[in-house]
Amino acid sequence: MGQILNRIRRRKKDNGGTVLPDHDLEDLDFQVVRYKPEGLDALCRNTKFSRKELQIMYRGFKQECPLGIVNEETFKDIYSQFFPQGDATAYAHYVFNTFDQDKNGTISFEEFVTGLSVLSRGSLQEKLQWAFMLYDVNGDGIISKEEMLDIVTAIYDMMGQFTEPYIDEGTAKEHVEKVFKKMDINKDGYISVDEFMETCRGDDSISKSMGMFDTVL
Repeated sequence: MGQILNRIRRRKKDNGGTVLPDHDLEDLDFQVVRYKPEGLDALCRNTKFSRKELQIMYRGFKQECPLGIVNEETFKDIYSQFFPQGDATAYAHYVFNTFDQDKNGTISFEEFVTGLSVLSRGSLQEKLQWAFMLYDVNGDGIISKEEMLDIVTAIYDMMGQFTEPYIDEGTAKEHVEKVFKKMDINKDGYISVDEFMETCRGDDSISKSMGMFDTVL
């Protein structure tokens, strides 16, 4: 899935350096979801992760985020660690918004693993739906050319000035013009979810281009 997922999912060790035994992981409960009686079972049903995987991820999540939730600034800081050659601030902001399902300004463990489940193990349909949400910045159900340019520029900024071949503002605009023209099937100046899905399914190069989020998460 990527470095961030690996960092959260890695098995934690105790002070003696020994990997914690399985029964300790089985005893682990979720403080953040304790208000839901079916917390862990519900996450097993609603994601593509096993009970043990969720327990391991929760331990990593708590080490990275002791309060059990992630605010946007912390999320940006985590992203920046993996892309020191560029500026990940804008892209992290957009990804944060897709994970923050209830729009309360924080990401809970439930929201975090729900998003990771789609990106790491979701079907093509689910991943494209997530991508559409990412590009639909204002959440109005359509993607404008300005929104697409914002996301593409954020990705280029994050990859850094040493990307080969070199990417500048003109490159981002040129890419967006090309992709937007192909996706805007009815030529109304906006991309609907149906247009987005149809174009991505029918053109591997565009699908990979729009799916760049998966390689940098």
